[in-house]
Amino acid sequence: MPPADRTPGAHGLLYITEEQTAALVDEPPGFEAARAASAAPMEGAVFPRLVVRGSNPRIRFTLNPSASETHTSVKIGTYWPDNPEQDLPRHHSTLLLLDQTIGRIAALLELGAANAHRTAADVLAVGLPARKAATTLAVFGTGHQAAYEVHAVSRARPIDQVLVVGRDKARAGQLADLLTAQGHDGWAADAEEACAQADVIVTTTTAQADTPPLLEASWVRPGTHISCMGADAPSKRELPPELLASARHFCDLPEQAYRMGESQHAPEDAVLTALGDVLTARASGRDDGDDVTAFDSSGIGPQDLYLGLALLKKMDVAL
Repeated sequence: MPPADRTPGAHGLLYITEEQTAALVDEPPGFEAARAASAAPMEGAVFPRLVVRGSNPRIRFTLNPSASETHTSVKIGTYWPDNPEQDLPRHHSTLLLLDQTIGRIAALLELGAANAHRTAADVLAVGLPARKAATTLAVFGTGHQAAYEVHAVSRARPIDQVLVVGRDKARAGQLADLLTAQGHDGWAADAEEACAQADVIVTTTTAQADTPPLLEASWVRPGTHISCMGADAPSKRELPPELLASARHFCDLPEQAYRMGESQHAPEDAVLTALGDVLTARASGRDDGDDVTAFDSSGIGPQDLYLGLALLKKMDVAL
């Protein structure tokens, strides 16, 4: 792998390409970053992310700031829906790390594939209470992120069957075939059938709040864990609100989840618990085997900061 590039000058900019970070990242750094970052709200300030529309209203980008005692960062996450026409994923991420002595950019890391690993790690590796013996996974969504979610859940639980639900039946079948070729037992299924069999459900779609939810609350079996990964903007929703009222309901950052996550659609009396409280034993996860648990992941800046620092460490680079 070629060394990271630095521009000339006393405070040269470190530039690490997508190819370099993609070659370095695997699931363990993503899992470690997600776990460490999820405890960050208990230790200091976590700043809500900003969602911005481009000149084309279909284009969206987000700004995720983060600050620790030693580092400051901003991640720019982009969603360009027409990228597949150019053989590129719709989503990409770029992390900027600031020089703590002068406030200028010290490092720029392209994190497209790395961020997909980190997002997937958020599903279960952070310690949310899917039952230990969970074996059947239903994934709603057939886009770029779906396969990463499947691999992450399968690493954390003994998954032996994956049911793929998609609006486009052909794409659902293609993803199921791909997962089977990668060692999973993949099948295309409709939403009700998938919920009837699933121990774990992951939703990773672009579903909007003005369309019907992906599933009905009555379809979800007792004891199921649901990770809601798609709703990360005020206009989005994947689940029926009544499901969030009856489930044990967790999130990464409550004030952000209420503003742009799945939790923005939850009933007012729904109880929302920060994931950091579970990881630090200030709150319980699953109290009963029949609990339905739901995790609302809207994404927080420390996840990006921890991931960037983990990759720099693997490159033996210090800022």
